Amino acid sequence: MTLNIAGASRWRSMPLWITAVVTALIAAAVIAMSPTRAEAVATPVPLGTAGDYGVLAGSTVTNTGPTTVERNVGVSPGTAIVGFPPGVVLPPGTIHAADAEALQAQSDLTTAYNQAAGQAPDVTYTGDPVELGGQTLVPGVYKVPVSAQITGTLTLNGQGNPNAVWVFQVGSTLTTASASSVSFINGANPCNVYWQIGSSATFGTGTSFVGNVLALTSITANTNTTINGRLLARNGAVTLDSNTIFQGECGTSPTGTPTG
Repeated sequence: MTLNIAGASRWRSMPLWITAVVTALIAAAVIAMSPTRAEAVATPVPLGTAGDYGVLAGSTVTNTGPTTVERNVGVSPGTAIVGFPPGVVLPPGTIHAADAEALQAQSDLTTAYNQAAGQAPDVTYTGDPVELGGQTLVPGVYKVPVSAQITGTLTLNGQGNPNAVWVFQVGSTLTTASASSVSFINGANPCNVYWQIGSSATFGTGTSFVGNVLALTSITANTNTTINGRLLARNGAVTLDSNTIFQGECGTSPTGTPTG
């Protein structure tokens, strides 16, 4: 910031009280222009029975290739679940197509989605798209007004707290580049990461992703994407292709990979 005062001598000749007032105004302006971060307020998102699903869709679930899914695979109000086999739902998970269980899971997903969307943000980004790759983020609520992308690695720093929570609020779409990843340091917990997506999520080939994805519309996981978490779509389809979807042990894996 440039102070519009004609010459240093004029500044020195001012009365002390005027100098103090101007200095205070400059300091206040600098503070106002600086990015600030509130204290982390993220709270766990209650998934209800939707937490029993590795994959849940509103219209269809379509799979190609040898996908494996921990927990249930379900759809409601749609009826079509295609590609199992060759896809495998690992025990004790089962398939629920337009039954009472899937209907209840969708109801609980709506509640969870709204709870995640309603949390007050600690950080609000500007611009479109917002690149999350290359950042290291401490726990909190991160709001992306339009679209987000991950190129490279997004690192979540748990700061030694296994109960730390991240909530990402994305107004429209989330897209990851091929071979991108989300990783942990300092005791972060893969079960406490939530992605509330206002439209759709698309994961590029070979992505290694972490978190519970709560999308309003659709989710696409391209070839060899690995998800440590859940893919939960309220209204649209979930499309899979040779993926691994699992829920790793919480708080014991520094990288989000299975521990046994």
